[in-house]
Amino acid sequence: MLDTAEVERVDVAAVNSPRVRQPLYAKRKKIFPKRAEGQFRRFKWIVMLITLGIYYLTPWIRWDRGPFAPDQAVLVDLANRRFYFFFVEIWPQEFYFVAGLLVMAGFGLFLVTSSVGRAWCGYTCPQTVWVDLFLVVERSVEGDRNARIKLDEGPWSLRKLRLRILKHSIWIVIAVATGGAWVFYFADAPTLFVDIFTGRAAPVAYITVAILTATTYTFGGLMREQVCTYMCPWPRIQAAMLDEHSLTVTYNDWRGEPRSRHTKKAIAAGQPVGDCVDCNACVAVCPMGIDIRDGQQLECITCALCIDACDGVMEKLGLDRGLISYATLYDYEQNMALATAGGTQAITPSLVRDGDRQFLPKVAHFHLSKIFRLRTLIYFAAWSLVGILLVYGLLTRDRLQVNVLHDRNPQFVTLSDGSIRNGYTVKLLNMIPEPRTIIVTLQGLKGAEMTMVGLDQPEDRSFAVNVEPDRLKTLKVYVRQPADLVVGQSQTFNFVVEDKSSFESDTYTATFEAPGKTR
Repeated sequence: MLDTAEVERVDVAAVNSPRVRQPLYAKRKKIFPKRAEGQFRRFKWIVMLITLGIYYLTPWIRWDRGPFAPDQAVLVDLANRRFYFFFVEIWPQEFYFVAGLLVMAGFGLFLVTSSVGRAWCGYTCPQTVWVDLFLVVERSVEGDRNARIKLDEGPWSLRKLRLRILKHSIWIVIAVATGGAWVFYFADAPTLFVDIFTGRAAPVAYITVAILTATTYTFGGLMREQVCTYMCPWPRIQAAMLDEHSLTVTYNDWRGEPRSRHTKKAIAAGQPVGDCVDCNACVAVCPMGIDIRDGQQLECITCALCIDACDGVMEKLGLDRGLISYATLYDYEQNMALATAGGTQAITPSLVRDGDRQFLPKVAHFHLSKIFRLRTLIYFAAWSLVGILLVYGLLTRDRLQVNVLHDRNPQFVTLSDGSIRNGYTVKLLNMIPEPRTIIVTLQGLKGAEMTMVGLDQPEDRSFAVNVEPDRLKTLKVYVRQPADLVVGQSQTFNFVVEDKSSFESDTYTATFEAPGKTR
């Protein structure tokens, strides 16, 4: 067990320290985060590997849809206006499914934020993930915090030039891979990969890769925390999602104050001493360069690396972990009231600990049950409802549709035998990747029969039409009704289309126009 005087103190200051007033416009202060070790850092490694794996590998996953459809599992086929996601195929008119997913993502973000603060920002936001990846490269090439600071402040030399060129070259490779992975979602990945490297890809592919390469390199390597602080709107919105029972990364000053770097001397002198030894480890590991001990801040992405750093120091000192922890405002205020005797005096460590330096039973601690409250249950219910509706819609949607347009000029034609003929444009939509034989039937309109242009068959009330996979087939149809059966100037009837093999059908109600009663 170490004495407080033996704990390494990191010479670092928060970039937004309230003790030093910053001008409104100031040059960026470089941040050199120290590598953290602990459960939250391990969790971030896992999340980073999963999210990057999904992003880079998904376009290469194959999914057999038969010979008439692409075999890429996830594909945005702009040329044919399709979106494929494994066994789901979305047509343009079904974009409400994508809108539903966006609504689910919104409710999910509200649910996560109201429960555990900015967990999205700290673990799964693309900016956070790619900055983490770029920092891995930077540490591997230039060393940890102190080595990077020394290199940055030192004069240019052959070694410094070599390390900087290596680091930025790797960053550019990652950025190019990021842009390349993105375009693979919009075309067959293996084919496009070959086309890009052989110069046969469309210009838009190269332009997209170039733009995403530039933005990834700039945001992930150069701007880093500035994107979160100045460009992202979420830090300014999140306050509306939080309440006093939301978990956030918190410095528990009710047990940390008063700070002291010489605990034994302070205790011998009869001075109250908190657990914080002012080592600045929490500031050194923060990728945003802030000091969590200054309280909740717009810049904090709740990545919890400061928790890992502080817990490591507490373990070395033989003290309880959790000086910095995920805590709710309600619990924090309860403990602060206990440590200050209801706000009547300064923080007194003896009010929260017994003679053996164990926390008193009155000290509030977080329990998982506190997450389940009315607000989070409402968000979860809304999220689940949208999800259930989407699944229901997917399971019950029609894969066969018919649409009919009546000829506008002329609306009807009187034939030589007195019968009345109307013209229609019938559109059959086959929404599966298999050829189908569709039966088109005339329903209603007594005595009427139809003919199809291009189909060498006599008039009838029903025809079989072959439709290609995932295609729209347009038919020109004429409907004729004998003069003695015409009733009124306008009659309604149905075009019924049916696939006998799948028992799918659709109906369109059309209008038959005539000059009026003939008898």
